[in-house]
Amino acid sequence: MDKNTWIGFLLIAAIIVGFSMLNRPSKEQLAERQRIQDSINVARMAELEAQRLSDSLQLIAGEARHTQTLSAEQQQERIQAAYGTFASAAQGEEQWVTLQNEHLRLTLSTLGGRIERAELLDYHASGDSINPLCLFRGDEASFALTLITANNRILQTSNLYFTPVETGASNKAVLRLPTASADAWLDFIYELSESYMVHFAVEPHNMQTELAQNVNSLELRWQQLIPQQEQGRKFEERYAQLQYMLVGGDMEKLSESKDDSAKESARVKWIGYKDQFFSTVLIADDAFSSSQFTSTMQGRHSGYIKEYTTHTSVPFDLTGKSTTGMRWYLGPNHYHTLKAYDNDVEREDRLYLNKLVPLGWKIVSWINTALVIPMFDLFTGWGLHIGIVILLMTIVIKLIILPFVFVSYKSSAKMRALKPQIDAINEKYPAEKMQERQAATMQLYQQAGVSPMSGCLPMLFQFPVLMAMFWFLPTAIELRGKSLLWAPDLSTYDAVFHWGFNIPLLGDHLSLFCLLMTITNIVYTYITMQSQATDPNMKFMKYMMYAMPLMFLFIFNDYAAGLSYYYLVSLFFTIFQTMIFRWTLDDKKMLAEIEANKKKKAGKPKSGFMERLEKMQREQQRMARENAKKANRR
Repeated sequence: MDKNTWIGFLLIAAIIVGFSMLNRPSKEQLAERQRIQDSINVARMAELEAQRLSDSLQLIAGEARHTQTLSAEQQQERIQAAYGTFASAAQGEEQWVTLQNEHLRLTLSTLGGRIERAELLDYHASGDSINPLCLFRGDEASFALTLITANNRILQTSNLYFTPVETGASNKAVLRLPTASADAWLDFIYELSESYMVHFAVEPHNMQTELAQNVNSLELRWQQLIPQQEQGRKFEERYAQLQYMLVGGDMEKLSESKDDSAKESARVKWIGYKDQFFSTVLIADDAFSSSQFTSTMQGRHSGYIKEYTTHTSVPFDLTGKSTTGMRWYLGPNHYHTLKAYDNDVEREDRLYLNKLVPLGWKIVSWINTALVIPMFDLFTGWGLHIGIVILLMTIVIKLIILPFVFVSYKSSAKMRALKPQIDAINEKYPAEKMQERQAATMQLYQQAGVSPMSGCLPMLFQFPVLMAMFWFLPTAIELRGKSLLWAPDLSTYDAVFHWGFNIPLLGDHLSLFCLLMTITNIVYTYITMQSQATDPNMKFMKYMMYAMPLMFLFIFNDYAAGLSYYYLVSLFFTIFQTMIFRWTLDDKKMLAEIEANKKKKAGKPKSGFMERLEKMQREQQRMARENAKKANRR
């Protein structure tokens, strides 16, 4: 190898070494990574130890029941050896404590000190108009903190019995975990606010001698099954999702369509177990760390949509000088309810729970928050029926996009009026002279004041508005349980026929609003096709134009009836607009306007754009001629 090659190799090696040194983690980063790994290992050990203790306790109970080989004293000795200072809490009788306000009723269990049942008093499950909607009950949810005792016993709070402590307040409950020492205990404190938020605190009292001295965090395991609450399972699955927000505001989520899992080394502010219209959210006062998330799809006939599991850790001060604080949000995915928790809150402390409501991509979400939701709030605030509200919203949206639709239709009418002249150009210039044909066509457009793009751009402007309604209506909890004509619930499909078996793409039912929308769309397509001159050789495209509305029947059959109703009403207004445009913009008037425009532009200098375009076309023609000459010489 020559000298330059050696120098090149040396430079590459120097760059690699320098890059490695610059990106080498600091001592603090290495320590944090080790702490995270240690936390994960502790969590795994805790699960194994907790399972071992649970099996041991069951064995003791089984022996006592069936063989009677162990005396009460021997049983107590075994429990003492397994649970140490928490032996008194290893056995007991489960009791329940209820907290309630006008929106939420919680049932707390002394076994594990957890929320055993959460009911939303303002809502009902689909098909049940009597009982409050229950987010979870019994074994559908579990919550446990891992405790490491001073003599290295690893326990989970879910296996221990707490004792209710009288607080004298109707909205507050204290569940106390006793120890062998009379003046040492661990309190789980629940305090219900006026809305759907529950404050939860873990407070140790004189636990320095009962728990391991090196404990500065608590491992947390939270699991929950999400019951099917709505009629349309397929649609509910689409919106059920595990979401979490990192400290700083970045949102992350697991897949909603398949089993998924994730490990998160960054600090997490909150974790949301989300359904289509309701969520259970665990919020850290500080942050969660070393988090692992799992989302598992459930069987179609199981009665559940998904199962979510979280393994994470929270800071813990053994001395009790600072409290391990969290909050539970147990309520609806209602935009204003969730947004209200950020009112009068500094930017860096905001929760952004309103991101649990899916409102579409960035520009579509902006239209929803700036236009659609305020308009919806205005009309519903007047006390109008939900069907009238959607009708008025349709009218307003149609008026907003009317100028764009008019420009698009006018451009289409001009193109239709120019078709005889364009056909004449096509006859004059055969396909072999494509560049001359294009030049003549562009000259005709320039003289007539017509731009082929003027019909497409207005459609692009109105597309985000239409998409905003597509995202808003299926996720608007205000539609849930609201009836219109034959549809008992506008938030789900309005089936009028059930055939008891599944048809691919269509399902096991037929939704009437969707069917009417499809028929109206076919009628609109027919009206549109009648006003357009079609090439006899393009019959396939004509059939495709009719096939598209038919596809909507399969696409929207499972969607919310409110969305199909909106499209139905919107199509009626579109047909009405089209008829008015036809009466005011007939072909003779358009042709006369085009001829007048030609005379106005006659003799006027061409625009800079047209001059550059024609120059490019002349250059292309010149190059094409030269290439043709070269080919002939060969």
